[in-house]
Amino acid sequence: MKPYPPEMMEKLVSLCKRRGFIYQGSEIYGGLAGTYDYGPLGTALKNNIKNLWWKMFVDGRDDMYGVDASILMNPKVWETTGHVAGFSDPLSECTKCKKRFRVDHLEDKLKCPACGGALGPERQFNMMLSTKVGAMEDSSSISYLRPETAQGMFVNFKNVVNSFHPKMPFGLGQIGKAFRNEITPRDFIFRLRELEQMEIEYFVKESDWARAFEEWRVAMGAWIEMIGIDSERVHEVEIGDGDRAHYSKRTIDFEFDYPFGQKELYGLAYRTDFDLSRHSEASKVDLSYRDEEVGDKFTPHVIEPSFGLDRTMLAVLLSAYTEDTMGDAPREYLKFHPRVAPIKAAVSPLLKNKPELVEKAREVYAMLKKEIPQIMWDDNGNVGKRYRRQDEIGTPFCVTIDFDTLGETPEHKDTVTIRDRDTGTQTRLPISDLTNYLKRSLL
Repeated sequence: MKPYPPEMMEKLVSLCKRRGFIYQGSEIYGGLAGTYDYGPLGTALKNNIKNLWWKMFVDGRDDMYGVDASILMNPKVWETTGHVAGFSDPLSECTKCKKRFRVDHLEDKLKCPACGGALGPERQFNMMLSTKVGAMEDSSSISYLRPETAQGMFVNFKNVVNSFHPKMPFGLGQIGKAFRNEITPRDFIFRLRELEQMEIEYFVKESDWARAFEEWRVAMGAWIEMIGIDSERVHEVEIGDGDRAHYSKRTIDFEFDYPFGQKELYGLAYRTDFDLSRHSEASKVDLSYRDEEVGDKFTPHVIEPSFGLDRTMLAVLLSAYTEDTMGDAPREYLKFHPRVAPIKAAVSPLLKNKPELVEKAREVYAMLKKEIPQIMWDDNGNVGKRYRRQDEIGTPFCVTIDFDTLGETPEHKDTVTIRDRDTGTQTRLPISDLTNYLKRSLL
């Protein structure tokens, strides 16, 4: 496996800011730790990933239903699931500088890594972010920004069953924000206070859980390949009895080799019937499922494939980051799979000061834009600089309109030059074939 370039994270963070992928949150005010803003290209990349995920795991299946639950929920939800009492990390505060650290992230649990002072005793720190709902300022107004999207699907289980009468097995899928008051947010967009999750709760009979678990394990592997994450850097790790979440009977973590170590990318958990049973007991609402064909009634068990969107973004960016030499000059570029690339192709006139070239290029640009929305117009600088700039943001193809397009060379009239990002190879293609060529290449 090829090692990361030196100072990999610094290079990637710099590229992301310079080219409009990711910015520090509230940067002009000094930032806010654990928050990042996605710029135009980062937003496009993120939306491509979300759309592909939804197509593969929700729209592309007959047994899945999409939901979008509220971020704010009745606080009893979090009391019932144990989040209020137990959603915590071990914290230690420096007795000298008063900075706080997660104990499980410290090599020396007695000495402050910031100032060298003595660390105080370990205590549990609840990671949920609380807020107030309504006009009253009392205990009844306390609510929480959800720390996970899963519970929004569990509390809507009965609603979906009553509305659609799905056959078992079936699942609910959701993409949404979650919030965690991380003690030490770090490693760029890996550990955040505001994050986005793509999650599935797949409901099965208890006797079918092992088969469903394996099917989702394979599907998650196929997803990793499909969006261009380097599979050689992904490891399936079976989580042992003492390390699994209290609700899980089996968990596999898909861990990725980040520059800062092998860390969790995705999770696949068998949650048994823990959530539905707890919510049914606490709410006094029957959350069982009746199989109308055989007449039996039971509380479904759950397989949960969980995908962190921000961590997916980071793994995709790291997998795409490439350094090489082209034309005797070093090159830094993002080798995105075309299906996730934020810009699919850039259209340019060879010279921006030639109206006839610009006019024809605008026609080609408008034609492509109707069929492939993620097309960029680029006439800034000479054509070589445009190629390097488009390489850096991961654009798979550059389309150039030159004098041959206008008929200077008769046999090349109404053709364009199309350049491949990875190889730099340029070929001529009829304008009439261009849209279909790009569509085939972007699959």
